[in-house]
Amino acid sequence: GPMSVNDPLPWIAALCALIRDAVRQNLPVIGHCLGGQLLSKALGGDVTRSPYKEIGWGRIRAESNDAARRWLGDWLGQTGGLTEVFQWHGETFGIPASAQRLFSNEFCANQMFAQGPHLAMQCHVEVSTEMIAAWCAAWSDEVAGLSPLPPTVQTEQQMLADAPARLDAMRRLADQLYSVWIGGLARTGD
Repeated sequence: GPMSVNDPLPWIAALCALIRDAVRQNLPVIGHCLGGQLLSKALGGDVTRSPYKEIGWGRIRAESNDAARRWLGDWLGQTGGLTEVFQWHGETFGIPASAQRLFSNEFCANQMFAQGPHLAMQCHVEVSTEMIAAWCAAWSDEVAGLSPLPPTVQTEQQMLADAPARLDAMRRLADQLYSVWIGGLARTGD
């Protein structure tokens, strides 16, 4: 969503409480962008304005830690830990004390983190070409006041033109992440 977890919206506190309850029960939680920011906030992280607004395709690099090796598995060896993902955010989350960063980049240090079976992503590994096209309807509002555009913001045409070449690689990352997360669901049913 376009809102911030820091906005005075009545549902944010209730949703953070629900996330904390799921974490206490070891029920795997996953969050993309706003969802990742909610997970961070619920676990004690801060959500702040990102140094750079990121809109469009951007490269991220995997961290070298136990959580990254667990979550990324063979994908790490196949890719060298580098990939391009879709971004659409102006804020970023802090990494909660009990979590480990999985990905970063030069513009937004905290792209993804994991805490046990819980996964928070600043990026959007779930997007399709159709979703990108729909989000582009809000592009002019998102980039208002950004002149010239920073290197982290692409035009609508660039995002859509680059999608076919980038979606397959991003889907391989998504498959890896979702497989590990789903494995956490199976363990909670035991």
